[in-house]
Amino acid sequence: MQMQEPFTPSTTRRRLRGGALLVALLMAIVGLQAVATAHPDTGGGKAAGPHEWDASMQPGEPGPEPAAVARPAGVTVLGHADPGGFNADVVAHRRHAYLGSWGNRGLPHLSGTWNVFCPSQGVRVFDLHDPSNPSHVSTFADGDEGAGELEGTWTEKVIVESFRGRDIAAVSIQNCARDPETGALDTGTHRGWGLWDVTDPANPERLALVFSDVRDGGSHEIWLKRRGNRLYVYTAVILSEFLTAPAPDTPGVPDFQIWDVSDPTDPEQVGEWGAWAELGVHPFAGFGASPANFVHSIVGAVVGNQHRAYLSYWDLGTVILDVSDPANPQFLGRTDFGPGEEGNAHSAWLARGGNILIQADEDFAPVGPDSFEDAWGYARIFDISDPANPVQLSTFEMPSTRQFPPPGPGFFSVHDPKVRGNTLYLSYYAEGVVVVDISDPANPRKLAQFVPEPSEDPFGFFFPGVAFPNVWGVYVDRDYVLASDINNGLWVFKLDRSGR
Repeated sequence: MQMQEPFTPSTTRRRLRGGALLVALLMAIVGLQAVATAHPDTGGGKAAGPHEWDASMQPGEPGPEPAAVARPAGVTVLGHADPGGFNADVVAHRRHAYLGSWGNRGLPHLSGTWNVFCPSQGVRVFDLHDPSNPSHVSTFADGDEGAGELEGTWTEKVIVESFRGRDIAAVSIQNCARDPETGALDTGTHRGWGLWDVTDPANPERLALVFSDVRDGGSHEIWLKRRGNRLYVYTAVILSEFLTAPAPDTPGVPDFQIWDVSDPTDPEQVGEWGAWAELGVHPFAGFGASPANFVHSIVGAVVGNQHRAYLSYWDLGTVILDVSDPANPQFLGRTDFGPGEEGNAHSAWLARGGNILIQADEDFAPVGPDSFEDAWGYARIFDISDPANPVQLSTFEMPSTRQFPPPGPGFFSVHDPKVRGNTLYLSYYAEGVVVVDISDPANPRKLAQFVPEPSEDPFGFFFPGVAFPNVWGVYVDRDYVLASDINNGLWVFKLDRSGR
């Protein structure tokens, strides 16, 4: 097992030398746009590296095909709706799809200005009673709502839960308003999260906006968890412990926060947890190409009689907490990485009643520092029946995972996992949605793959003038699957298992 070095100023300088501190910090906070610095639309004129796509390059040798089931399933596309990009995650509730949107705070051009993209498109709601014809019925949490309080934000994550006769949507909100000349962030722009009543999906009503600290970027991802007659929000505020630190050696406000929203008009914070304060692990005591430890994503579950939260904590792995007492989260254990592995625990999902964990490690810098593996991000499967001692059972890679140059334009990292029964659904950017049989978690086998029709990035942000698949999210609902493509919107498809 690869252990973290103790944090000292010298180890931090060694890990982040050559200006990498800025890059790591920005990558951690803003995600995808750090990749865009390698492409012509940023104005940097940087030549393509060995891991980047360039039309003049011959793709490298692909890796082996993953093990497959004896009779793969087919894929039938049912419907598609394109509300205009950029799109983010997708969930479904009561035959409606909720499609988030993406923006960014930008990175500086070599010319000195900032590449800022902040359309404030909010959450788009689609009626799925006829899956072949998703119908756009409303938009909320966008820049035009109310008095424009959410202008200059992006809303990538939405969760919907039924509670006390109402359907409540929790939405992550991050600020992306920046002066393109000076790079100064607008400190008055909302950052945090919000709650909406979507009992009538065609007429969402705002219930509350919660502001996070002006020094952080807001809630990156969010979870909404009902417990009997109580309702809780779990939220991830990336690098909050670092950004709000009152002194270099003193942790700030923890990245993971728990709020009681049983009265959704009056949220109350009741708990928090941070690895710097609780484990003594500094936010930049990580490893690999983006060395950092921060909460990126959260899922919640009940295992036995224990309420748990699973924090995707980047280079720290997946941290497992007992949150049965929301005011006093208890550390149970975490996953780890082997020597030379990149890290980057980005998101997770559970199977087998909480005994199996699927961890998706997102990696947009596949050619890493010396002594680290060269690979796009891939999935890991753990036995966490003993949360104090997670055991890695297997990994799942695609042929493109270690193929350099890649087979075409796009990003070949895994993104998010979802599970229904013994079937794992992985959103996989340029690889679309990869469906995996995990009936034997130690030997995952590819079952099917859906790749949406490639389309051009509508804003010329990634690969101007080039069509490519770019799937962000996946969600299983009823007998169909939803996929969100960053470039071209919502897709509805189903698996055809008739030949199996």
